[in-house]
Amino acid sequence: MADQPGSTVTAAQPRSAEAPYPPERYAWYVVGVLTTIYTFSFIDRQIFSLLVEPLRRDLHISDTQVSLLQGLSFALFYACFGLPLGHLADLRSRRAIITGGLVAWSLFTASCGLARNFVQMFLFRMGVGVGEAALSPSAYSMITDYFPETRRSTAISVYSGAIYIGGGAAYLFGGIAVKIASTKGAWMLPLLGAIRPWQLIFLIVGLPGILFALVLFAVREPIRRGLMADVPKLPMKAVLRYVRSNKATLFCHHAGFGMIQVAGLAAWAWIPEMLRRDFHWDIPTIGFYYGVIVLVFGSVGCVSAGRIADWLRARNVLNANMRVAMWVALLNIPLSFGWCLAPNGKVALMWLAPWTMLGAAPWGIAAAAVQQVMPTPMRGRASALYVAVSGLIGIGIGPTAVAVCTQYLFRRDDAVNYSLLLVCGVALMAAALLLWISSKAFLGSLDRLRVWSPPNSEEGLKTAV
Repeated sequence: MADQPGSTVTAAQPRSAEAPYPPERYAWYVVGVLTTIYTFSFIDRQIFSLLVEPLRRDLHISDTQVSLLQGLSFALFYACFGLPLGHLADLRSRRAIITGGLVAWSLFTASCGLARNFVQMFLFRMGVGVGEAALSPSAYSMITDYFPETRRSTAISVYSGAIYIGGGAAYLFGGIAVKIASTKGAWMLPLLGAIRPWQLIFLIVGLPGILFALVLFAVREPIRRGLMADVPKLPMKAVLRYVRSNKATLFCHHAGFGMIQVAGLAAWAWIPEMLRRDFHWDIPTIGFYYGVIVLVFGSVGCVSAGRIADWLRARNVLNANMRVAMWVALLNIPLSFGWCLAPNGKVALMWLAPWTMLGAAPWGIAAAAVQQVMPTPMRGRASALYVAVSGLIGIGIGPTAVAVCTQYLFRRDDAVNYSLLLVCGVALMAAALLLWISSKAFLGSLDRLRVWSPPNSEEGLKTAV
């Protein structure tokens, strides 16, 4: 469109000034699609924790090896591939990146049902991590471009609520699947022959995700808001330089939320086994009760935190995301003693309900905080860096730390509750301290963002690098 007389629009003006945000109903539809996909990813990821006993028996592995399958095998490649996939999210179709990742992790999850030993399972879990690394950096970037700043924490928190929808569904329906699959010692499937119940479960939860990839074709790729029309794509060196200029904010943010993930993912990985070993509950019972807690209280906590953070930011509390997360970490420390030292399973669940609700709070606001302090051309890569660092800390350390404490420190299987208390308590204290430091530096990062301007020439690009 030609400029009108007297128009002040120039080639360097942000495109967000030229186009309004999409209709709110459609934006929430896209969040719904992305949330559903994220739900699939956590069903595929969390079903593992219900299958510890049969995996130990059939693959002849220890608690520590199980924890490596839950944590390190996934986290290492989730982190490593997240960075290049985040780079692509700043340059290419985010919808296509998510579609490819969804198909990949669904196939690798199903392949876990074909594993015959520890090494094969480790390799398949690595594949799951690679596929899931494609999702969140692109999803965070898309949601940011669909919603104005005052609604982003809520929107990203709704998306992040899929962690608890998917986790709860994995426990709830996984427990049912375990019960059904265990009615036979082995199942006969075409081409595959005889397989054990746990192998059938991996096939059941993995394959349906592929079909949902078709829904993504109905989603429109949003415009990248805040970009200048003539700005060259920023190289990774420019992103890393900007990250270094905000190292206090971002390092403490990533490490702080990573330590919250240590507590949360350690609990997710080992609470089912704690209830089985300490209170002698069966897997279907654990899946039902713990699944309901994760699904209901986790989802409410995640979405509520986003709304609280947006409410505070509307009242000029610019570091609201960080402050909410810090208080969540502090409040969850005494609650950890309640469920870890409970005299029976029912009392443990009573304490786990508020602990899960508070523990869910940081997932959405953590990503929203990254979007808040990073320039638009860097958001995909910045999100990937956050996902990589926090994921490597949380997924890589959490499940394994509990297993190591149980196997080598307490030296008995029924001491998993003490291991959980030790790991969760230390992690949450460290998280609160790191997030407090980050919240102090956060305001300075916002000031630097206000004066940052993207290069609009090759010379400017060299300066940015």
